[in-house]
Amino acid sequence: MPELPDVEGFRRVLEACAKGRVIRRVDVRDRGVLHGVSARRLRDALEGRRFTAPERHGKWLLARTGGPTLMLHFGMTGQLVCSHPEEEAEAHDRVLFTVSRERQLRYRDQRKLQGLWLADDESEVARLLARQGPDAMAVDRRAFEAALSARRGSVKTALTDQSVLAGLGNLLADEILWRARLRPACRASDLTEADRRRLYTQMRRTLRSAVTAGCVPPRDSWLTGHRDARSPACPRCGTPLRRSRMAGRGTVWCPRCQRDES
Repeated sequence: MPELPDVEGFRRVLEACAKGRVIRRVDVRDRGVLHGVSARRLRDALEGRRFTAPERHGKWLLARTGGPTLMLHFGMTGQLVCSHPEEEAEAHDRVLFTVSRERQLRYRDQRKLQGLWLADDESEVARLLARQGPDAMAVDRRAFEAALSARRGSVKTALTDQSVLAGLGNLLADEILWRARLRPACRASDLTEADRRRLYTQMRRTLRSAVTAGCVPPRDSWLTGHRDARSPACPRCGTPLRRSRMAGRGTVWCPRCQRDES
């Protein structure tokens, strides 16, 4: 599933491929990924417009044009790729944006769980993002600690709740909690000030590394590098990792490094 680092990578793709370029043609190959906008209205609103500097908030990508804003969410399997217009479209290329004779942006998505929205103005952008919490890369420590201390559920659920903090998904949350030595099931409101500070520090460090990699990397020194093994072991202490489910999500943690006691 694309998380904040992946979407930041898609933002860079959009910037490198299309920033400053006029949208010459919009081809909607699958209307099923459009939300609240028809294919015709999308074409009419965007063709002839110029892509400006794109922005990201959590898992949302905002493709600015100086007028309407194209808002993209990648769900479980979405991608944004830069291709040549003459390259044959792949089966899951849903919407194509031709910006020159050599460049074409493609929204590619196998499962179509999210898709594209069109915001006519800033009030519409704000409405679509109204349920999003602060961006995980931009939030300061005080706001982070305040958001967590107000939650009654588990810290894992709080981290992955986009209304609390925008951008973190399952892999990042497990990785951050493992680094902070906190058990996923512990109550967010029970964390000490030291716990919250350590969690914030590890979140920032993990995000910086992941954004540089353009994904949540499955490195040997990371929990993500071991969680899918047949017999996964903690890369820090060698203890067999535990698996559980929290709010329907597969959760991986180390019973030795991530004790109940903080």
